[in-house]
Amino acid sequence: MAWGNFKLEEQRQKAMLAYESGHYSVVAICKEFSISRPTFYKWHSRYLEKQLEGLKDLSKAPHDPFTVYTQDQIDLAINYKLQHKAWGPKKIVALLKNEYPDQNWPSPTRLYEIFKSFHLVTSRKIRRRVPATAPLGGLNDCNDTWSVDLKGWFLTQNGAKCEPLTITDNYSRYLIKCYHLRRHTCKDVWEVFKDSFLEYGLPNRVRSDNGPPFGSIGAGRLTNLSINLIKAGVTPEWIRPGHPEENGRHERFHLTLKNEAVTPPKAILILQQQEMDQFKYIYNYKRPHEALSMKTPGSVYKCSTRVWDGKSRSPEYDTSKEKVRKVCCNGCIWISQKAHYISQALEGEYVGLKMNENEEEQVYYGPIFLGKIEKQELEKPKITGRRPR
Repeated sequence: MAWGNFKLEEQRQKAMLAYESGHYSVVAICKEFSISRPTFYKWHSRYLEKQLEGLKDLSKAPHDPFTVYTQDQIDLAINYKLQHKAWGPKKIVALLKNEYPDQNWPSPTRLYEIFKSFHLVTSRKIRRRVPATAPLGGLNDCNDTWSVDLKGWFLTQNGAKCEPLTITDNYSRYLIKCYHLRRHTCKDVWEVFKDSFLEYGLPNRVRSDNGPPFGSIGAGRLTNLSINLIKAGVTPEWIRPGHPEENGRHERFHLTLKNEAVTPPKAILILQQQEMDQFKYIYNYKRPHEALSMKTPGSVYKCSTRVWDGKSRSPEYDTSKEKVRKVCCNGCIWISQKAHYISQALEGEYVGLKMNENEEEQVYYGPIFLGKIEKQELEKPKITGRRPR
């Protein structure tokens, strides 16, 4: 029997009357009205309790939507929102549950409506998310990969230029450093890394973009900074040029930094650094993170087991499988009495050479591939009676 244009309440009533007549089994009634047995028993239970009134559709609205939460609870939620204006209802609810676990708190949707009534939130257009072309790999634990970058510069109220250097742990999102540097040379940035390694231990990798002082257009993209990282026992890695989404976690963090610690800027640089220090504590230990199931980065992060002793060591090579050459002051190595330019940044360092199946020498500095020297370039120059100019 098809439902046709009958009301649902009428069909439910016919099913109950058919069952009460005693001429039809539950299986036959379910087949006749195209319903499941759990649905039939749900209707029958309501029919026994309230007769025909129980067969009507029940309201889906909450039984008591406004009296569950006290005014003190709502005021507390609003106070947290006023303290952290960039936080949404999900983070506010997570924070309330962490600090007051014995109380019943509104859902994020209900809290959004409360904030909306006080004009504390504004609707925004949902943007289409574009997936990263090369997602970060090997993020199985803390300190697998750190990300580093210079946030875009801005001016304080007195006109001073501020451009923070930021370092985060990709697995836990923990903010390791957020520090204003007057200069962004390899030496200055390396000093920040040294402090980070002594405090938190060594990561396996450090990911960055290709701009100075992190990368270059030279062999292996190496700079003095990346050479120092390798000598400390850390492998540098770089995103592809023009693809900031490959370091998307760190780029997204910069938006949070901008919203919560930079906008509006402080009066002077000292106050701005104090604001960023306060932001670091809140971000790590107070602000719930959606990617961590509303845990804080500080509750997830743990220091590296690779303790750094502060010493830099040149890479070691297996001399039984590869040749080793020292880079001269002009950036060249010598093979069979012939000079081959590698990189000026590697002056005084040793590189390893491995012969491939095409009889080409592949050149490495530690774990970083620098390039290859083709077979014809490896051949000795012919000796003639005339001295070359």
